[in-house]
Amino acid sequence: MKRHIQSLVCLFAASLFAACGGRQTHEHDHVHEHEKHATHSHDHEHDHEHDHSHDDHAHGHTGHSHESESHAHDHTDHKHETAHHEHIHGEGIAFSKHQAEAAGLQVEEVVDTPFYGVIKTAGHLQAPVADEAVVVATSAGVLYYTQPSIAEGQPMVEGRAFAGISAKKLQDGDPLLKAKLAYETAKAEYERAKRLVDDKIVSAKEFEQIRLRYETAKTTYEGQAEGMTEKGASLSSPITGYLKQLLVPNGSYVEVGQPVVVVTQTRRLQLVAEVPERDFAQLHKVSKAHFTPTYTNRLYKTDELNGRLLAYGRASVGAFIPVTFEMDNVGDLIAGAYAEVYLLTQPEEGVVSVPLSALMEEQGLYYVYVKVCAEEYMKREVHPGRRNGERVEILHGLHHGEQVVTQGAYQVKLASMTTAIPHGHSH
Repeated sequence: MKRHIQSLVCLFAASLFAACGGRQTHEHDHVHEHEKHATHSHDHEHDHEHDHSHDDHAHGHTGHSHESESHAHDHTDHKHETAHHEHIHGEGIAFSKHQAEAAGLQVEEVVDTPFYGVIKTAGHLQAPVADEAVVVATSAGVLYYTQPSIAEGQPMVEGRAFAGISAKKLQDGDPLLKAKLAYETAKAEYERAKRLVDDKIVSAKEFEQIRLRYETAKTTYEGQAEGMTEKGASLSSPITGYLKQLLVPNGSYVEVGQPVVVVTQTRRLQLVAEVPERDFAQLHKVSKAHFTPTYTNRLYKTDELNGRLLAYGRASVGAFIPVTFEMDNVGDLIAGAYAEVYLLTQPEEGVVSVPLSALMEEQGLYYVYVKVCAEEYMKREVHPGRRNGERVEILHGLHHGEQVVTQGAYQVKLASMTTAIPHGHSH
């Protein structure tokens, strides 16, 4: 009888072990406890005692299972939080707030912004025709400048002499003296003929010819005598501005009417962009332009220089169509300089873009730095699209709401070489 009861107990314990998922330690204690209880029950009335003891134990085991399930649930939550933490931080670059302040680091949130379509081309700066003047020689002779150190770019003042023309040592003689002699001769002949024409000694036809010779000689002499000094004819600038171009070297011989210098006023400048024929259909959408002269990295905007679109050509010149803007000269734009030009068309909505200063390049791949927490940044590869000289379209790689480094990206790159945060770190 005792053996039969022990066999039933073992069979019941084994089934209970399988149902509880193999909690071996607890079940092992249960078997021993049950065997001990069965032995005790054999000396007394064990059938009733065993049933009651088993019920109590089963109740305790159920409570234990509940606590185990609760523990498993907490463990799952912990794993979820850990995974989220690693997703945010990953392998980052440590860059402290102090370093950020020292580097002048700035960030910009990724949002959809209007992005202007772009026609990228080349162009040049020039002074408007009305703002330039060409000074020509008023007499033949040897040109000399009043300032031996004269150079292109120096200021010019209206009415102030800057050069002279001397004809004293010319083989043909001084043209001014010849003009003066011719004028005085023609004048004397004219006055004599005036007296004789009334007496019919000089015919009216002959008198008219004398008068014409006199008027011609007078005009020639007065034209050459204007601005004459003891050294010869003097040349002065007709406008206030800057010396744009020296056309004749000091000491050269010049003829009457020969261009000597070009003077320009730089208050207004023109930007002439040369657009390929293939982009002609887009020109009616162009309203403003960005440009970078070849002598600087600074980006200029026509709308910030009180600029306006003057016109665009209706016919190509050498496979290119000129598009002309006029704007104020801020003082450091040089007429004649070439420039990289971005013609902006109508804005497009819903485009993700970042400033050009945020974009980094390495072995043909482009990337930006994304701020993931107060003192951690991550390197992110992106696929850039169009550029307008100020911003660049990002086709892939960024998500709305992310913080992108726009100033100080190079300093973050330097920090990444020595301060990479290991994967799965924690704060």
